[in-house]
Amino acid sequence: MKSGTHPDYHTITVQLTDGTSFQTRSTWGKEGDTLQLDIDPSVHPAWTGGNTKLLDQGGQVARFNKRFGGLTLGKK
Repeated sequence: MKSGTHPDYHTITVQLTDGTSFQTRSTWGKEGDTLQLDIDPSVHPAWTGGNTKLLDQGGQVARFNKRFGGLTLGKK
């Protein structure tokens, strides 16, 4: 392999939103840096299975229902 083509791979500390942390190897930052996460698997609904809400931003849901509300799939 060519030398100098791969980034530096070193140990960093990852700090989760609840304050817990762990060490891993990464190309991010410098040796010994701490990566503080804003969103992690302990709080994000995609991982926790939390309730999802359908937000009606600017009436988009209402417009969709008005436009396509009468459509049905399958036989009557």
